[in-house]
Amino acid sequence: MVTRIMVAVVLAPLFFVVLFFLDPIFLAVLLAAICAIASFELLRATGVAHHNGMYIFSAITAAAIPMGVWAGYGDIVFQVSALALMAALFFIAIRLYDREKAVRFEDILVCFFGGLMIPMFLSALVLLKGMEHGRYLVLLPVICAFLTDAGAYFAGVFLGKHRGITRVSPNKSLEGYVGGILSGGLFMLLYGAILRQFAQIDVSFPIMALYGLLGSAITELGDLSFSLIKRQFKVKDYGTLLPGHGGMLDRFDSMIFAAPLLLLLVELLPAFH
Repeated sequence: MVTRIMVAVVLAPLFFVVLFFLDPIFLAVLLAAICAIASFELLRATGVAHHNGMYIFSAITAAAIPMGVWAGYGDIVFQVSALALMAALFFIAIRLYDREKAVRFEDILVCFFGGLMIPMFLSALVLLKGMEHGRYLVLLPVICAFLTDAGAYFAGVFLGKHRGITRVSPNKSLEGYVGGILSGGLFMLLYGAILRQFAQIDVSFPIMALYGLLGSAITELGDLSFSLIKRQFKVKDYGTLLPGHGGMLDRFDSMIFAAPLLLLLVELLPAFH
């Protein structure tokens, strides 16, 4: 627990500096590294990384997509990356067909998910950062992804009675899930009040509450989804890069769901005026 807290104390401020103070290029570079590492961790956890070259191609496309989004060529970079990755993976699969380490179609789909979908979803942070009021908007999925966990934890500890509602995480309670969603709404309202008071931004509190409730709900779904993958492949963590937290994917799994949803909500229902 001490190690976990120390790592969080060091890394959280650094992540905040990149999100809030630095230019979007720094966020894109950071996300490129995060996506490449997360892609490799996913392939390793699912047993795909032992195939010759598959993790290399997936990591390259995972790193390229956030950089392409930052440069304003997100669509074309994604299309080129998808085509290149598909060609490379099927070339490897054809070459290894009917051998001891033959590539299954499921392996190719895992590479697509790690090399294309994860970076595409996380690149929503770059798009949020590039909008008007971007330094404030980019914190929306961060609030949902990280503070929902805190609310769910304390609600589960002090109020949790109905446990085992999902076998993916049998120790988590219904009260914990509800507490996490409600805390997301409350934290988002608090964030809106801070912005109105100190940044002089006209904030719609009903929309901010909606951001928090929906963002926290999909945050919990993201956490459960990547826990499902770990259960199916019988791994405890995706990696050991972050002591006390596991791998990069363990830390950013819920952000993969929260970031694109908050981007969509910001575009459809702007809360800042």
